[in-house]
Amino acid sequence: MTTRWNLLRLVCVLALWALPGLPGTGQTPETPAPPAPQQLVQTRANAPDDQAIENRIAAIFSQIDSLAHVEVVVREGVVSLTGAVSNSATALRAKDIAGRLEGVVTVEDKIDRTLDIEGNVSPLVDNFNAKLRSYYRALPLLGLGLALFLIISLAGHLLANWMWLWRRLLRNPFLAELVSQAVRVASIAVALLLALSLVGATALMGTIIGGVGVLGIAIGFAVRDSLENYISSIMLSLRQPFRANEHVVIGDQEGKVVRLTSRATVLMTLDGNHLRIPNAMVFKAVILNYSRNPERRFEFDLGVDAEDDPIAAMTLGLDTLGTLPFVLKQPDASAFIQTVGDSNIVLRFQGWLNQTQTDFSKARGLAISATKDALETGGFTLPEPIYRLRFDRSVGSESVRRLQDAATTDQRKPTPAPATAGSEALDVTPDHHIEKKVDEERAETRETDLLDSGRPVE
Repeated sequence: MTTRWNLLRLVCVLALWALPGLPGTGQTPETPAPPAPQQLVQTRANAPDDQAIENRIAAIFSQIDSLAHVEVVVREGVVSLTGAVSNSATALRAKDIAGRLEGVVTVEDKIDRTLDIEGNVSPLVDNFNAKLRSYYRALPLLGLGLALFLIISLAGHLLANWMWLWRRLLRNPFLAELVSQAVRVASIAVALLLALSLVGATALMGTIIGGVGVLGIAIGFAVRDSLENYISSIMLSLRQPFRANEHVVIGDQEGKVVRLTSRATVLMTLDGNHLRIPNAMVFKAVILNYSRNPERRFEFDLGVDAEDDPIAAMTLGLDTLGTLPFVLKQPDASAFIQTVGDSNIVLRFQGWLNQTQTDFSKARGLAISATKDALETGGFTLPEPIYRLRFDRSVGSESVRRLQDAATTDQRKPTPAPATAGSEALDVTPDHHIEKKVDEERAETRETDLLDSGRPVE
């Protein structure tokens, strides 16, 4: 019965070995797995002497401290290993060494794993001591590398601190500071690479370079808005689109320029408030500069009755503008018909003034007042809005009488006398209060200003 059972097991093993590869085994019928190479067992006439194999293995183990207590017995090419070792790694090492000798058919591992503390800790201590001894021997080389790093870094730091040199070469304080920082960083990088190359840490050097590259990409995506603002600051410092104390409109913001910093443009609004605009917005915005050209045109509209002569009204208005001292003779004032409505004709008058000598808003207001008075004096009717009043039946005659009396009282009110020539209302001199505040702040604040009056302005 036992013989039949063994015969059945042998047939099943042979059948399974003959079957094609199953899914997941990595073998297919089309590509059968190559058979593993087998070591041929030599005949007795050609086999090496068992005693020679045993002596050879014992001699090898005697030279290894962790395998010194392993005993070797060889019979018919079969190596039996006995004894005690500290851990499984040492036992596997002994088995691997014994299996590599010629003439060894197989290795029987009968080694006892003691797992003692001393046997497992001693190799770690010995390895640590060996590393300490290697570091001690490398101390002169490490010191030389450290000295090289410090010398190059110090030289780069001293070179970066020569701001007078960079400002003289670049003629821009912002670019000079940027180049100074770049020289400082470049010197540290070169010093680190040379020091690592000197001590032979090329693998560490490659790891550092790769890590810095990946870190730089990640930081670039994280602070791209700040980088955009930084680059805009560089471009604005090169372009110089305005000067200090100039009256500008940047996008929807209006004011006097205080300074241009490495991050923002500082304005003082006409209300006396500080306004900081990021340079990225300034670089992309439409900039209107009122101070670049001292001559500025003002305009206003006045309406006359549809029955009046618009040409005569325009002629009278232009003559009136010509009498005003702040209106420039060149370029000439002009007038034209803007629109024709149902009951009026709208005329547009235009004139020029010098902003350095005249306040724009005050002069425009006085021009409107003088032209309006001249048209009314000349017999032209300036149409007023027409309102239609509807009274409900519930309103009695007494209420209507009160409304009529109120209207009559309003008509009897005295007309205020026109302003005299020497009054403050006729003063059109420019207001320099905001300009003085800007000058005071520029003198008091030590913040770096990128505006340079020596550079050309776009």
